[in-house]
Amino acid sequence: MDIARKIIHIDCDCFYAAVEMRDRPELRDLPLAVGGRADQRGVISTCNYVARRYGIHSAMPTSRALRLCPTLTLLPHSFDRYREASRRVHAIFKDYTAHIQPLSLDEAYLDVTGSAHCKGSATLIAEEVRRRIREEVGITASAGIAPNKLLAKIASDWNKPDGQFVIRPQDVADFMPELPIAKLWGIGRVTAERLAQQGLVSCGDAQTWPLERLVSEFGNLGASLYSQCRGIDERPVHNDGVRKSLSVETTYAEDLPDLASCMAALPPLYDDLTARLARHGGTLLPHKAVVKIKYRDFTQTTIECVCQEPRSDVYQALLERAWPRGAKPVRLLGVGVRFAEAPQQQERGSLPLW
Repeated sequence: MDIARKIIHIDCDCFYAAVEMRDRPELRDLPLAVGGRADQRGVISTCNYVARRYGIHSAMPTSRALRLCPTLTLLPHSFDRYREASRRVHAIFKDYTAHIQPLSLDEAYLDVTGSAHCKGSATLIAEEVRRRIREEVGITASAGIAPNKLLAKIASDWNKPDGQFVIRPQDVADFMPELPIAKLWGIGRVTAERLAQQGLVSCGDAQTWPLERLVSEFGNLGASLYSQCRGIDERPVHNDGVRKSLSVETTYAEDLPDLASCMAALPPLYDDLTARLARHGGTLLPHKAVVKIKYRDFTQTTIECVCQEPRSDVYQALLERAWPRGAKPVRLLGVGVRFAEAPQQQERGSLPLW
């Protein structure tokens, strides 16, 4: 009989802002954000928890963040310092397991199945990793411990900042029913509202629907929802952490009525994509540029082209070619890249101590 894996999700708290506050302690108690300039249609990459009290969050247009908090301290990116802090954080991870899947500079999954550290306890390993990040790097991190990646990711957000939460295999059945569907992977605000219209607000609500009904009503989303609402996730931790693609997308509260409005919405998406690519410090090589469109009636189209240096004009050209395929109002717009290399996967087993 298979025994559940032990997965830790580590997420550094407001990473860019944390590095800035570490290096400039006088900024700790001020609302602080790192991002692009408002006059260049910049977006917020991250902000500290003081700024979050004003409603500021990542991917928000900088202009709106400044309206919410006129006293906001806005700093440009300092990727050399962020990469150095990230290198030190990931070096700590390697002291505990070789099975690491980096998601960004400040975030990773660790498969600690069978680890000899901390008597094999994933909870104690997470505590020790977080303590070392605080002492050796000078920033804080939160952690989630669970039998799979889905639950570990949810758990790491449970006691932020500078906290951790464990979901043991025997806890999953009791934990899931009360969990809001919006906490699941791939469920954004608009999708959560659409599900709520069908009476699906919690995972317990979704558990009452048979698989056939979920698929009939929501297609692939329904199939994913059937597994996720039960806390099921078979995805392994990718041992090398290399990604196949990276993308950003936005579902709009009001549909974009025409091609011109889609073009106007493109720059913030491109800025966000560029910022996320920069987090990888040039370690991933773009091979293709991609534009995704989802129309008002939920039909969608994707277009791509070979492109080693994705520029804004490339995405404009792709959008201009793709929009006429549906030629109707757009509810979701996305841009992304596909990378030259594909990730390797490795399955792992587990031991019972948590």
